[in-house]
Amino acid sequence: MVQAAIDGYFATNGINLHYRDWGGTGRPVVLLHGLASSSHIWDLVAPDLAEDFSVIAVDQRGHGLSDKPESGYDFASVSRDLLGIIQARGLERPVIVGHSWGADVALEFAVAYPGTATGIGFVDGGMIEPSARPGMTLAKAREDMAPPLFAGMTSQALRERFRNRVRPFALPPEFDQILMSNFEMLEDGTVRTRLSRENHLRIIDSLWEHYPTQLYPQVPCPVLMLPARMANDDSVAARTFRREESVAKAQSLLPRVKVVWLEDSIHDVPVQRPELVAKTIRDNILSGFLG
Repeated sequence: MVQAAIDGYFATNGINLHYRDWGGTGRPVVLLHGLASSSHIWDLVAPDLAEDFSVIAVDQRGHGLSDKPESGYDFASVSRDLLGIIQARGLERPVIVGHSWGADVALEFAVAYPGTATGIGFVDGGMIEPSARPGMTLAKAREDMAPPLFAGMTSQALRERFRNRVRPFALPPEFDQILMSNFEMLEDGTVRTRLSRENHLRIIDSLWEHYPTQLYPQVPCPVLMLPARMANDDSVAARTFRREESVAKAQSLLPRVKVVWLEDSIHDVPVQRPELVAKTIRDNILSGFLG
């Protein structure tokens, strides 16, 4: 039986980063969350993976319970954070899997530190390139990608807001803990995001200078792409079409790539369909595709 996660901290690049260690033995797997998320996004995937691998999930700087400096949100810095994690834990040739923005971190890391990871995985991510969108400017990207305003919102209202966003899908009982890991409870009963608005915007600025299509040909290890897709949903049809174009572009540029579409899945698929995510990652490690 897989043990419960053990929470801890380690120091790297002058800050303390929080991690959740799910134990397990075998190939190391490092899990990275997306923008404005936390290591808890993997709470339902990690214990499944830990049946076959050694699994750790990390709160990246500014997120969750990790330190929140006012700088270092460029990809070079967060990649150094990740290298520090790998070195501090003595992880030899891990598989690195990122969700959303975390996949873009994995992409940048693989190019910056070739030979460190044996393979990387993109869970509905690794394709964020706002500067490539027609008519986009940094100012518009900051406006479009800015976080919602949660000031004055109660935890009950917050929970209902997110449940409405993902209807009609049933969410697991653990959803509340996963959601609330991204917020602090204030004395007046309202919430505040753990990732500050200022640091959120700093990450958007770094994404403006992030060019996946230039990085793809340089990736030295195999890449497993797991894009999410909702069939027959007119409300997301245009976005799905753009994602399909981005996936096809990545496929044409990555030296070693495998694409597995996660059908009938939303962006937060690690919470919606954790068994599917874990099984797909596991199968592609055990088969040797990810090294």
